[in-house]
Amino acid sequence: MTGGAGFIGSNFVEMALTDQFPEILTVLVLDKLTYAGKLTNLSSVANSPNYEFIHGDICDVELVNDLVSKVDAIINFAAESHVDRSIENSTEFIRTNVLGTQVLLESAKKYKIKKFIQVSTDEVYGSILTGSWDESSPLLPNSPYSASKAAADLLVRTYFITHGLNINITRCSNNFGPKQDSEKLIPNFILKLSQGQKVSVYGDGLNIRDWLYVNDHCLGIYLTLTKGVPGEIYNIGGGTELNNLELTRILLNLFDKSEDFIEYISDRLGHDRRYSVNYSKIQKLGYFPSENFQRNLELTVSWYTDNSIVQTK
Repeated sequence: MTGGAGFIGSNFVEMALTDQFPEILTVLVLDKLTYAGKLTNLSSVANSPNYEFIHGDICDVELVNDLVSKVDAIINFAAESHVDRSIENSTEFIRTNVLGTQVLLESAKKYKIKKFIQVSTDEVYGSILTGSWDESSPLLPNSPYSASKAAADLLVRTYFITHGLNINITRCSNNFGPKQDSEKLIPNFILKLSQGQKVSVYGDGLNIRDWLYVNDHCLGIYLTLTKGVPGEIYNIGGGTELNNLELTRILLNLFDKSEDFIEYISDRLGHDRRYSVNYSKIQKLGYFPSENFQRNLELTVSWYTDNSIVQTK
């Protein structure tokens, strides 16, 4: 597993090593530990006999080959993922998200890996004003980040078509939950509101996202790993569409703050108006997201509180 010390990857590792994913017996994590990857995210499993951590780069061919020769499957969580950072400088996004994926694929082919899962994003589809994308929708990315992920997705597909590698691609909607990096919207707003600071909302605040609790996302990936049809793509959605202003108001209410704590700022360059995925295909594998968004959001706030990161009301 690559990128396992990041937000989604570390939650997946925890679930796997606490018997929630019974078909996973051991986990080997390779992570570069950049700004979003933290070894503390894996502290709860550090002493597990079925876990090993390796600090390294997925672009390191020799290291990747050594590790891949020891495993049956690869789940590629590794990615530079923050849109604003990609707008400022896309170099590392291309290197990690595209070249790094190619290194993994070559190694997977060499050692005849049984399954390769590429963890992607709904942002590769671009923006959709009505309806929802399905897995056959065209890829129309609008940021350097989403373009790098789309390029990686297409590269992964070619290893199925050309080399017969057993691959799956998952494309998730916006994640939230414990351990997410503080530059992302929900943890950023939690931290600021807990400290009595205003939160910054892009443009008119009406950009719409489908919110997916991280544990649900991890379940979708596990079902894809164990039941996914070779070569298929699976959207993983949360079923809760909110515009940014609606989400902000929910968080304001959790912290007993008024709308005076909203600061409207200039819109992000290339800001997609709406994301929405049709995830009926993965439901055939047994996937259904949690129904209580409010409760999952409260659990997320509680995680930051319990870890002494914020002080709530």
